[in-house]
Amino acid sequence: MRGAMSSRLFAISFDAHEPERLADFWSGVLGLERADDAYDGVTLLSGNDAGYRVGFRRSQAQKLDQNRAHFDLTSTSPEDQQATVARVLEHGGQHTDIGQGPDAPNVVLSDPEGNEFCVIEPGNNFLAGCGFIGALAGDGSQAVGYFWSEALGWPLVWDENEETAIQSPDGGTKITWGGPPLMPDAGKDLHFDLVAEGDQEAESERLVSLGAKRLDVVDGVMLLADPDGNVFRLLAPR
Repeated sequence: MRGAMSSRLFAISFDAHEPERLADFWSGVLGLERADDAYDGVTLLSGNDAGYRVGFRRSQAQKLDQNRAHFDLTSTSPEDQQATVARVLEHGGQHTDIGQGPDAPNVVLSDPEGNEFCVIEPGNNFLAGCGFIGALAGDGSQAVGYFWSEALGWPLVWDENEETAIQSPDGGTKITWGGPPLMPDAGKDLHFDLVAEGDQEAESERLVSLGAKRLDVVDGVMLLADPDGNVFRLLAPR
């Protein structure tokens, strides 16, 4: 599968009203350095075996609902989980209620622009060895999990009851989808930025053959949507 791959995941990017401020928050929480990339926003070096950046692109989109995708941060002990939560609050995040209840072992928080994320309890076997950013947990169909597995050349590591997950062959962050029903469009969310490894037009045709839909081309960046309608970008080779 990997040999057929023609694009790579360059960044998991946040829609941001204030990219610099949001990048500072996540840099402080995750302990990540800024990357010196040619990019229409700010990127952090994820330091993750999956090899992507964490990006922040200016957007005027308004948050209408809970994000379809969110980070699950891992912890090694109850004290480590509490330290991460304290660091989030110190940098301007806050506790968030999404209906998880008082007995939930994970802690649900949001960043200064309302993007939800979780600090997962220690001992979570599914995220063992995935790194601090254990997962990008998404709301999505089985079809979209299959699509992204083929698009990125990342094998399926979970496929049960319409829930799917993929992971880079190099390890690191898992990307997961929870199956139907799909949540409403959040308006302001996280998105994938891909880089074509070869001809950008040919790669867009491959992605369309897998189930993507072309939307637009802006300043040489191709905008597409995956089978669930999530917009992603295909950048020219770099």
